[in-house]
Amino acid sequence: MAKKILLIEDDPDIAGLIMHYLKAEHFDVDHVSDGNAGLAAVRRLRPDLVLLDLMLPGLDGLAVNRMIKQDPKLSGIPVVIVTAKGEETDRVVGLEMGADDYVVKPFHPKELVARVKAVLRRRESLTAPTDRLSIGPVSIDAARHEALFEGVPVALTAKEFDLLFALMRQAGRVMDRNALLDAVWGGDYEGTDRTVDVHVRRLRKKMGQTAPWLETVKQIGYRFREEG
Repeated sequence: MAKKILLIEDDPDIAGLIMHYLKAEHFDVDHVSDGNAGLAAVRRLRPDLVLLDLMLPGLDGLAVNRMIKQDPKLSGIPVVIVTAKGEETDRVVGLEMGADDYVVKPFHPKELVARVKAVLRRRESLTAPTDRLSIGPVSIDAARHEALFEGVPVALTAKEFDLLFALMRQAGRVMDRNALLDAVWGGDYEGTDRTVDVHVRRLRKKMGQTAPWLETVKQIGYRFREEG
């Protein structure tokens, strides 16, 4: 079954070019041209991935991304930001808000398609073969994108969930920041390891009393405790 991509882009020429290349790779593509319609389409279509421009009429791209990541029913949908705004601050803000990748215009459409495929592969790799883990008070189901802390469901962004899953898969082992960046953001991520620290901080806040299970190993990285 073809993966469904939702493209939220207000430039008709760029949108047409992106859709042409995605459809040539057998993706099922829907397109809307403003932020409000884009958010409504995410809720209606539940796509496998969202391609999101930042500079949009109505709601801007950062607002759309934030609302996707704050909605428990949508937060697991990967988001790739596509924009002419290439400054480092814009890139960091987008990624730290839960976006899965960031592509700066002008770009070659084949590069964008490769990024889309990479994000989808990373998401699939995190759901198989082990898609359920339970350690101490924390349980996660990757296939359902569900996290339970002391039996209580907690809404995590896609990156928070992927980070927790990566750490729990290696429970008892220390994972340095570079290893976590590679596992969760991919080897072509251009940001800094500060992104890992920001996401760990947000994850701990949501974990509440279960946060001590996620340990900091000074000057190295992080470790999820083993039981016992």
